[in-house]
Amino acid sequence: MSKASLLVRDVTVWTGGRWLPGRDVLVHDGRVVSVRPHDPAPTPAEVVDGTGGHLVPGLVNTHTHLHQALMRGIAEGEPLIRWLRYVAEGTVALTPEQAYVAAAAASLEALRSGTTALVEHMWPHPSRAVHDAVLRALDDTGVRAVVCRGVADRPDTTRKWGFEPRLMEPLDDVLAHVDELAARTAGSRVSIGLAVPNPRSLTPDGLRRVRAFAEERGMPASIHLLETGTDEDMCREHAGVGAVGYLADAGFLWDRLLAVHCCELDADGRRALAANGVGVSYNPLSNMRLGSGVAPVPEMLEAGIRVGLGVDGAASNDTQDALETMRMGAYLQRAVRGRSDLLGFADMIRLATTGANGVVGLEDRPDGVVPGVQADLVLLRFDRDLACVPVHDPGATLLTTGSSRTVDTVLVDGEVVIADGRSTRMDEKRLIARAVAAAPALHLPDL
Repeated sequence: MSKASLLVRDVTVWTGGRWLPGRDVLVHDGRVVSVRPHDPAPTPAEVVDGTGGHLVPGLVNTHTHLHQALMRGIAEGEPLIRWLRYVAEGTVALTPEQAYVAAAAASLEALRSGTTALVEHMWPHPSRAVHDAVLRALDDTGVRAVVCRGVADRPDTTRKWGFEPRLMEPLDDVLAHVDELAARTAGSRVSIGLAVPNPRSLTPDGLRRVRAFAEERGMPASIHLLETGTDEDMCREHAGVGAVGYLADAGFLWDRLLAVHCCELDADGRRALAANGVGVSYNPLSNMRLGSGVAPVPEMLEAGIRVGLGVDGAASNDTQDALETMRMGAYLQRAVRGRSDLLGFADMIRLATTGANGVVGLEDRPDGVVPGVQADLVLLRFDRDLACVPVHDPGATLLTTGSSRTVDTVLVDGEVVIADGRSTRMDEKRLIARAVAAAPALHLPDL
């Protein structure tokens, strides 16, 4: 069924690598139809007044864990492996109500920071009701999403060489469930993939089976890789080869694999990922919070790796604010290299809107808002925030001081899902009350 037309009128647009003022952007059937000089004549289309605003493509969060929205601040200051065990306890105890509230809160928070699409890396979980709750929440908020269903086949309570056994199921059952989820979401804004906790969580046979399954269906897979040195150390200890080599030996490097974090990815690893078309999700704030290190993003880009921006779950990043992550992603690289001329606005908006899209099955975009692209758009108003005025350079302002406070209107698939900074679909006060009520159920024991 054809969707109604919408016109973002008299707006400054980021298109073709530059800002063009005084433009009308016409949207029809979920896509941008035209970007043309402003015409004050009446129009039959629904109108969004863009006067004084700036229009950019929606941001893509290539990595998050939605259920962690009820785990903010958990195990703060703990090393990664110990932190993961606390998160595992909360995940084992997760109820469908908690899963729904967390997913709704996290995706709504993401939308309010200009994120129009996210890649959900679900932890393995045996409850079908938990998965159903996540899908309902995503549908209710209206965000575009790639939901990667968790999978593991090597049990280990310590998570050093394997995964939490209480959250695992037989591989056949998991893959059958993935097919069920894909059939249920067909034709919606949600697509399905697979999520591997890390190289240590799947046996070589499991890696081969997951890749064959995903490749046959054209699905992406997401995997935490070399966030710290643990992957490398454990793979060498147990398999006699490094983490990238362990994946390569099992044939688990291909162009629909998204490797998350990669703080410890060396030059040989970068060459291997680039040669196989593997993408990377760069998660700067989470890596800072957990003391994991700094991903070598400039070197990855130079090697030809597709790099997207990831916000990560709220238990390690605290918020789902993609604009904050975009800024810190640039600053972190500058700080460790002692250079201020790295990763400016044009570089970061490219990472944040299209960097790894093709890897996870989202639409690859040209540079900015142009005719033909999906109408996943964000209207910013810098005058909503005193910290953003005066505006000398819109790109510099967005990168250095932009925040969720500047996000006025968000379109997904041509639908206005955020207006005046608020959801058009959900009662936010009611959702906050549900989140507060759900949180006390997450009692975490001392480990």
